[in-house]
Amino acid sequence: MSYHSLTDSDYQQLHNSLNGKTAAEVIRWGYDMFGNDLIYSCSFGAESMVLIDIIYPVKPDAKLVFLDTDFHFKETYQLIDEVKKKYPKLTIESVKPRLTPEEQAGKHGDRLWEKNPDLCCQIRKIDPLKDVLSNARAWISGLRRDQSPLRANTNFVNKDDKFQSIKLCPLIHWTWDEIWDYIKSNDVPYNELHDQNYPSIGCTYCTSPTKNGADSREGRWAGLNKTECGLHF
Repeated sequence: MSYHSLTDSDYQQLHNSLNGKTAAEVIRWGYDMFGNDLIYSCSFGAESMVLIDIIYPVKPDAKLVFLDTDFHFKETYQLIDEVKKKYPKLTIESVKPRLTPEEQAGKHGDRLWEKNPDLCCQIRKIDPLKDVLSNARAWISGLRRDQSPLRANTNFVNKDDKFQSIKLCPLIHWTWDEIWDYIKSNDVPYNELHDQNYPSIGCTYCTSPTKNGADSREGRWAGLNKTECGLHF
């Protein structure tokens, strides 16, 4: 099974066949289907931590890819160290952009994330993931339908035209409260910035805390008409 071999109808049928399955069952189906050709692109946010904890009993040596933009919070890097200790068999690969921050500034000017955030995301996130997925048939994402209107139609199995890959999203029906109930009930480590009103955590320059109860994407690219880095939409 590959991106190019499936029709739109096939994707819908695959989604329908997984309806009613638990996240663990969807993940097991993914690894049964794709094996080591299934990669988890992990941001180490709250949803990411739930997925890691569910994946580990299914495939302890699963490959996780972290898109290290060079601009992450120190708390994010600290969490990655915690994950390596708690889930020692995982294969965690940090993938860097082709340009260092200094090279990017030299080519595109200082503070590109303010002047052209879409280009900054393209250089530091989208292009690196394209490189990773060029050698894989499918990837896992923690998208949930209630995160934002753009994500409301996400299925368990999705045709990913941007990366010409198959995108598996096991948590589409989970709510924010269910994510945190799982984290607390299972003693799953998480980024301490979540306790400081950061529902979604990305790069330091483009992430800010929100008011309690705010939309989960509101703290990203505050003041700009942008809520997605471009990996998904």
